[in-house]
Amino acid sequence: MSSISDHLERVLERIARAAARAGRAAEDVTLVAVTKTQPAEAIRDAVAAGVRVVGENRVQEAAQKVDAVAGDVSWHLVGHLQRNKVRAALNLFDLIHSVDNLRLAQEIGKRAAQAGQRAQVLLQVNTSGAASQFGVEPDAAVDLAGRISEIGGIAVEGLMTIGAFLPDPDAVRPCFVRLRALRDKITASHIPGVAMTHLSMGMTSDFEVAVEEGATLVRVGTAIFGARSG
Repeated sequence: MSSISDHLERVLERIARAAARAGRAAEDVTLVAVTKTQPAEAIRDAVAAGVRVVGENRVQEAAQKVDAVAGDVSWHLVGHLQRNKVRAALNLFDLIHSVDNLRLAQEIGKRAAQAGQRAQVLLQVNTSGAASQFGVEPDAAVDLAGRISEIGGIAVEGLMTIGAFLPDPDAVRPCFVRLRALRDKITASHIPGVAMTHLSMGMTSDFEVAVEEGATLVRVGTAIFGARSG
Protein backbone atom coordinates (compact mmCIF):
# COMPACT_ATOMS: atom_id res chain seq x y z
CA MET A 1 0.00 0.00 0.00
CA SER A 2 2.85 2.41 0.77
CA SER A 3 3.79 2.61 -2.91
CA ILE A 4 0.26 3.49 -3.99
CA SER A 5 -0.08 5.93 -1.10
CA ASP A 6 3.18 7.64 -2.01
CA HIS A 7 2.26 7.83 -5.69
CA LEU A 8 -1.16 9.23 -4.84
CA GLU A 9 0.38 11.92 -2.64
CA ARG A 10 2.69 12.98 -5.47
CA VAL A 11 -0.18 13.14 -7.96
CA LEU A 12 -2.23 15.29 -5.61
CA GLU A 13 0.76 17.58 -5.09
CA ARG A 14 1.16 17.95 -8.85
CA ILE A 15 -2.55 18.76 -9.20
CA ALA A 16 -2.25 21.39 -6.48
CA ARG A 17 0.78 23.03 -8.13
CA ALA A 18 -0.91 23.06 -11.54
CA ALA A 19 -4.05 24.57 -10.04
CA ALA A 20 -1.99 27.25 -8.29
CA ARG A 21 -0.29 28.17 -11.59
CA ALA A 22 -3.73 28.76 -13.07
CA GLY A 23 -5.03 30.67 -10.06
CA ARG A 24 -7.38 27.86 -9.16
CA ALA A 25 -8.04 25.99 -5.93
CA ALA A 26 -6.83 22.40 -5.82
CA GLU A 27 -10.18 21.49 -4.25
CA ASP A 28 -11.88 22.37 -7.56
CA VAL A 29 -10.19 19.40 -9.24
CA THR A 30 -11.32 15.84 -8.51
CA LEU A 31 -8.94 12.97 -9.07
CA VAL A 32 -10.49 9.95 -10.77
CA ALA A 33 -8.23 6.98 -10.07
CA VAL A 34 -8.43 4.82 -13.19
CA THR A 35 -8.16 1.15 -12.28
CA LYS A 36 -8.26 -0.65 -15.61
CA THR A 37 -6.68 -4.12 -15.17
CA GLN A 38 -5.83 -3.35 -11.53
CA PRO A 39 -6.89 -5.96 -8.95
CA ALA A 40 -9.41 -5.19 -6.23
CA GLU A 41 -6.62 -5.29 -3.64
CA ALA A 42 -4.86 -2.36 -5.31
CA ILE A 43 -8.11 -0.41 -5.45
CA ARG A 44 -8.72 -1.05 -1.76
CA ASP A 45 -5.22 0.25 -1.03
CA ALA A 46 -5.93 3.38 -3.04
CA VAL A 47 -9.20 3.96 -1.21
CA ALA A 48 -7.44 3.49 2.12
CA ALA A 49 -4.92 6.12 0.96
CA GLY A 50 -7.66 8.61 0.21
CA VAL A 51 -9.07 7.93 -3.26
CA ARG A 52 -12.79 8.70 -3.36
CA VAL A 53 -13.55 8.40 -7.09
CA VAL A 54 -12.67 5.28 -9.08
CA GLY A 55 -12.78 5.16 -12.86
CA GLU A 56 -13.22 2.00 -14.90
CA ASN A 57 -13.02 1.57 -18.66
CA ARG A 58 -15.20 -1.50 -18.98
CA VAL A 59 -18.58 -2.35 -17.49
CA GLN A 60 -17.79 -6.03 -17.10
CA GLU A 61 -14.53 -5.31 -15.28
CA ALA A 62 -16.23 -2.92 -12.85
CA ALA A 63 -18.90 -5.52 -12.12
CA GLN A 64 -16.19 -7.81 -10.76
CA LYS A 65 -14.73 -5.12 -8.50
CA VAL A 66 -17.45 -2.90 -7.08
CA ASP A 67 -18.62 -5.33 -4.40
CA ALA A 68 -15.01 -6.12 -3.47
CA VAL A 69 -14.19 -2.49 -2.70
CA ALA A 70 -15.74 -1.10 0.47
CA GLY A 71 -15.84 2.50 1.61
CA ASP A 72 -17.38 5.73 0.47
CA VAL A 73 -16.41 5.44 -3.19
CA SER A 74 -18.00 6.88 -6.31
CA TRP A 75 -17.55 4.86 -9.52
CA HIS A 76 -17.24 6.54 -12.92
CA LEU A 77 -17.29 4.90 -16.35
CA VAL A 78 -14.50 6.54 -18.33
CA GLY A 79 -14.38 4.14 -21.30
CA HIS A 80 -16.60 3.59 -24.31
CA LEU A 81 -20.11 2.32 -23.53
CA GLN A 82 -22.00 -0.05 -25.81
CA ARG A 83 -25.78 0.18 -25.82
CA ASN A 84 -26.19 -3.44 -24.74
CA LYS A 85 -24.23 -2.67 -21.56
CA VAL A 86 -26.30 0.36 -20.51
CA ARG A 87 -28.52 -1.39 -17.97
CA ALA A 88 -25.53 -2.91 -16.19
CA ALA A 89 -23.66 0.40 -16.30
CA LEU A 90 -26.50 2.24 -14.60
CA ASN A 91 -26.33 -0.22 -11.72
CA LEU A 92 -22.60 0.38 -11.24
CA PHE A 93 -21.68 3.96 -12.06
CA ASP A 94 -22.57 7.37 -10.65
CA LEU A 95 -21.27 9.22 -13.72
CA ILE A 96 -20.78 8.11 -17.32
CA HIS A 97 -18.07 10.17 -19.06
CA SER A 98 -18.42 8.76 -22.56
CA VAL A 99 -21.75 9.61 -24.22
CA ASP A 100 -21.04 10.60 -27.81
CA ASN A 101 -24.18 9.91 -29.83
CA LEU A 102 -27.94 10.28 -29.62
CA ARG A 103 -28.81 6.59 -29.79
CA LEU A 104 -26.66 5.84 -26.76
CA ALA A 105 -28.20 8.75 -24.87
CA GLN A 106 -31.70 7.53 -25.74
CA GLU A 107 -30.90 4.06 -24.43
CA ILE A 108 -29.45 5.47 -21.22
CA GLY A 109 -32.47 7.70 -20.72
CA LYS A 110 -34.90 4.87 -21.36
CA ARG A 111 -33.20 2.43 -19.01
CA ALA A 112 -32.71 5.05 -16.30
CA ALA A 113 -36.34 6.15 -16.47
CA GLN A 114 -37.49 2.54 -16.22
CA ALA A 115 -35.45 2.21 -13.03
CA GLY A 116 -36.72 5.50 -11.63
CA GLN A 117 -33.28 7.09 -12.06
CA ARG A 118 -31.81 10.14 -13.73
CA ALA A 119 -28.46 9.17 -15.19
CA GLN A 120 -25.63 11.69 -14.91
CA VAL A 121 -23.47 11.83 -18.05
CA LEU A 122 -20.76 13.79 -19.79
CA LEU A 123 -20.56 14.27 -23.55
CA GLN A 124 -17.35 12.89 -24.99
CA VAL A 125 -15.88 15.22 -27.62
CA ASN A 126 -13.16 14.29 -30.09
CA THR A 127 -10.96 17.37 -29.77
CA SER A 128 -7.87 15.77 -31.32
CA GLY A 129 -9.41 14.84 -34.64
CA ALA A 130 -7.91 11.36 -34.38
CA ALA A 131 -10.00 8.80 -36.27
CA SER A 132 -9.13 6.18 -33.65
CA GLN A 133 -10.83 8.09 -30.85
CA PHE A 134 -14.47 8.09 -29.88
CA GLY A 135 -16.33 11.35 -29.38
CA VAL A 136 -18.74 13.70 -31.08
CA GLU A 137 -17.15 16.24 -33.39
CA PRO A 138 -16.84 19.65 -31.69
CA ASP A 139 -19.07 21.33 -34.30
CA ALA A 140 -21.87 18.86 -33.52
CA ALA A 141 -21.63 18.95 -29.72
CA VAL A 142 -24.03 21.84 -29.08
CA ASP A 143 -26.71 20.21 -31.20
CA LEU A 144 -26.20 16.86 -29.46
CA ALA A 145 -26.50 18.50 -26.04
CA GLY A 146 -29.78 20.08 -27.12
CA ARG A 147 -31.19 16.81 -28.40
CA ILE A 148 -30.22 14.95 -25.25
CA SER A 149 -31.87 17.64 -23.13
CA GLU A 150 -35.21 16.50 -24.56
CA ILE A 151 -34.75 12.93 -23.30
CA GLY A 152 -36.14 11.95 -19.92
CA GLY A 153 -33.99 10.01 -17.47
CA ILE A 154 -30.65 11.56 -18.45
CA ALA A 155 -28.83 14.74 -17.45
CA VAL A 156 -25.79 16.22 -19.17
CA GLU A 157 -23.35 17.48 -16.54
CA GLY A 158 -20.39 18.51 -18.68
CA LEU A 159 -17.86 17.41 -21.28
CA MET A 160 -15.05 14.88 -21.58
CA THR A 161 -12.16 14.52 -23.99
CA ILE A 162 -9.06 12.40 -24.54
CA GLY A 163 -6.19 14.59 -25.63
CA ALA A 164 -3.96 13.80 -28.57
CA PHE A 165 -1.34 11.17 -27.81
CA LEU A 166 1.80 13.29 -28.08
CA PRO A 167 5.11 13.05 -26.21
CA ASP A 168 5.06 16.72 -25.18
CA PRO A 169 2.19 17.41 -22.74
CA ASP A 170 2.13 21.06 -23.74
CA ALA A 171 1.42 20.03 -27.34
CA VAL A 172 -1.84 18.51 -26.08
CA ARG A 173 -2.96 21.84 -24.62
CA PRO A 174 -5.01 22.90 -27.70
CA CYS A 175 -7.31 19.88 -27.14
CA PHE A 176 -8.09 21.09 -23.63
CA VAL A 177 -8.48 24.71 -24.72
CA ARG A 178 -10.92 23.53 -27.38
CA LEU A 179 -13.01 21.62 -24.82
CA ARG A 180 -13.12 24.59 -22.44
CA ALA A 181 -14.24 26.87 -25.26
CA LEU A 182 -16.94 24.40 -26.20
CA ARG A 183 -18.07 24.32 -22.56
CA ASP A 184 -18.41 28.08 -22.66
CA LYS A 185 -20.33 27.93 -25.94
CA ILE A 186 -22.82 25.39 -24.59
CA THR A 187 -23.20 27.38 -21.38
CA ALA A 188 -24.00 30.49 -23.43
CA SER A 189 -26.64 28.52 -25.35
CA HIS A 190 -28.71 28.16 -22.14
CA ILE A 191 -30.02 24.72 -23.04
CA PRO A 192 -32.64 23.72 -20.46
CA GLY A 193 -31.52 20.85 -18.25
CA VAL A 194 -27.93 20.90 -19.51
CA ALA A 195 -25.22 21.82 -16.99
CA MET A 196 -21.58 22.38 -17.77
CA THR A 197 -20.33 21.58 -14.28
CA HIS A 198 -17.50 19.29 -15.32
CA LEU A 199 -14.62 19.17 -17.75
CA SER A 200 -13.15 15.66 -17.66
CA MET A 201 -9.75 15.90 -19.32
CA GLY A 202 -6.19 14.92 -18.63
CA MET A 203 -4.55 11.57 -17.93
CA THR A 204 -1.20 10.49 -16.47
CA SER A 205 0.83 12.02 -19.31
CA ASP A 206 -0.90 15.41 -19.46
CA PHE A 207 -3.13 16.02 -16.42
CA GLU A 208 -1.17 19.04 -15.20
CA VAL A 209 -1.76 20.86 -18.48
CA ALA A 210 -5.44 19.87 -18.28
CA VAL A 211 -5.71 21.35 -14.78
CA GLU A 212 -4.12 24.56 -16.02
CA GLU A 213 -6.81 24.72 -18.71
CA GLY A 214 -9.77 24.15 -16.41
CA ALA A 215 -10.22 20.42 -15.83
CA THR A 216 -12.53 19.58 -12.94
CA LEU A 217 -11.98 15.82 -13.31
CA VAL A 218 -8.61 14.26 -14.19
CA ARG A 219 -8.39 10.56 -15.01
CA VAL A 220 -5.09 9.17 -13.71
CA GLY A 221 -4.11 5.51 -13.54
CA THR A 222 -0.46 4.74 -14.26
CA ALA A 223 0.92 7.53 -12.07
CA ILE A 224 -0.93 6.00 -9.10
CA PHE A 225 -0.81 2.25 -9.74
CA GLY A 226 2.14 1.83 -12.06
CA ALA A 227 2.04 0.19 -15.47
CA ARG A 228 -1.03 -1.84 -16.30
CA SER A 229 -0.79 -5.56 -15.83
CA GLY A 230 -2.66 -6.39 -18.99
